[in-house]
Amino acid sequence: MEFDTVQLDGRAHAAATLPMTHGVLLVIYAPKGVLGCGYLSLAAAEKFSDPLAIVTGVRTYDDMLRAEIKQVSTAAAALGVKPGMTGREALLMMQ
Repeated sequence: MEFDTVQLDGRAHAAATLPMTHGVLLVIYAPKGVLGCGYLSLAAAEKFSDPLAIVTGVRTYDDMLRAEIKQVSTAAAALGVKPGMTGREALLMMQ
């Protein structure tokens, strides 16, 4: 597993990359939630009431910031995160 920092509007966000057999699991952490790739489970986020926004088809953190949000947990929706916005927009709402 590789740990990184992603800068967004002057704020540092912890990020992690985990190589998988046929892709990569990516997450970027914000103070109020997580932006993650399609390897993550929305059902698990719902079970624990965690704010999670999911993007798909990504291989890098930059891809995640540009990608369209496909799914959001109820807790992320309560922060204003919606499907269709970019990962960048979602991450800013979870700061």
